[in-house]
Amino acid sequence: MADEKKKGIISEFKEFIARGNVVDMAVGIIMGGAFTPIVNSLVNDIVMPGIGLVVGKMNFSDLKIVLQQAVAADEAAGIEEVAEVAVAYGNFIQVILNFIIVAFCVFMLIKGINKLKRKEEPTPEPEPQEPEPTAEELLLAEIRDLLREKNGVGGTAGLDAESAPDGE
Repeated sequence: MADEKKKGIISEFKEFIARGNVVDMAVGIIMGGAFTPIVNSLVNDIVMPGIGLVVGKMNFSDLKIVLQQAVAADEAAGIEEVAEVAVAYGNFIQVILNFIIVAFCVFMLIKGINKLKRKEEPTPEPEPQEPEPTAEELLLAEIRDLLREKNGVGGTAGLDAESAPDGE
């Protein structure tokens, strides 16, 4: 029983892993991880220097509000070294810009994929129209209409085989 359950779990796991959605998600995560250094380089090396130039040649990652100054160690006075305490809002701005650039890149990627999908989708075939009646069908319809007129408007008396007179 344990072997059957073990085989069932293994085969179920294989089926789960082989699903398209799981594989697609794994590829997406790997590609996202590989895409991160590219975006970071784009932001740090291209976008941020331009923004820094516009704002006054400052480096955004250096922007901070110092809450407590760093204190250097002085053994003679018995003072221990204290690290600076600061709110690094410049780094936060840089991370937000990274996010906006990644979001825009993903948007453009999805937009391109959707455009390709629209091209690939076959155009729906038009509804099949009734074919034009043949000459024979037109003639039969004309004969039917004349018989209706002869026998009374809208009536079909005398047209079906059971009510036809015998031998006449």
